[in-house]
Amino acid sequence: MNNIFVYCETEKGKIADVSLELLTKGRELAKQLNCKLEALVIGHQLLGIEKELYAYGADIVHLADDERLAPYRTLPHTSIVVGLFRDEKPQIALFGASSLGRDLAPRVSSALKSGLTADCTSLEIGDHKDTKGNEYKNLLLQIRPAFGGNIIATIINPDHRPQMATVREGVMRREKLAYAKPGEVKMLDVNKYVRDEDFVISIIERHLEERKIDIKGAPIIVSGGYGVGSRENFDLLFELASVLGGEVGASRAAVDAGYADHARQVGQTGVTVRPKLYIACGISGQVQHTAGMQESAMIISINSDPNAPINQIADYSILGDLSTVIPRMIKYYKANSK
Repeated sequence: MNNIFVYCETEKGKIADVSLELLTKGRELAKQLNCKLEALVIGHQLLGIEKELYAYGADIVHLADDERLAPYRTLPHTSIVVGLFRDEKPQIALFGASSLGRDLAPRVSSALKSGLTADCTSLEIGDHKDTKGNEYKNLLLQIRPAFGGNIIATIINPDHRPQMATVREGVMRREKLAYAKPGEVKMLDVNKYVRDEDFVISIIERHLEERKIDIKGAPIIVSGGYGVGSRENFDLLFELASVLGGEVGASRAAVDAGYADHARQVGQTGVTVRPKLYIACGISGQVQHTAGMQESAMIISINSDPNAPINQIADYSILGDLSTVIPRMIKYYKANSK
């Protein structure tokens, strides 16, 4: 049985968070399958980067280091990944569902005729028996919301390798090994995989803009849904978040209604978060939203509807009008936090 590969994105020598999350998940899957976890990094001036990859469980690190490979360009990166996968024949290959991963992974999948499941929210190892009675052992169960989030689908690929999936940032936990073990570095011969025509497109100018709003790392998030009622009513959420030292999030319904900016959207089509405390205000709790926040350490729901689905996953549910509840929370916290 061959190994698991994780494509690791880098920017200015820093490994993307989603790649470290995938390595954490990858080593869990590799342990179940009794195989090795391998990382692939493509770029320039990469030596030394393997130490962080070892810390997250990589047994083997493949480095394609060439000044022509940074920043990312579709054609040469695709040629290297496809060529390496043809040589190494991994059983599973994981990519981040970033703008880069969404460009690269489908091209690799198409070239290898392997299939690809995008935007997975969970990855597991399991068995499957088809309608003809054929049994398949140790498949990658690729789990994601489907049909607008109305169902959770489990997708398998029993016939082709590698089994490929993309996962959005924040969906998986990121955890270093207690004791990092040294692994093996394999330097790739770039010229073996790329052709001159892969570099036909040149990057004349590249501009990266940092996120003005970044709720991903906030330890406390006060999030509002359509039930908040208006953009003006979101001011209450901002006040509560300020008092608690947190950030403000929103459901898709609230963003679509113009109550909050898209950068604050939590859920399947927004940001996935794992704060210590998530306060859901006027949020019904449809799967599209809960997929992005259900791993929060503690969830408090404030909702006037006792039957709202969010109450089923909340640790504490406060039934009432948020315009009454939130001011009382602010007043109580201020009075007892001095």
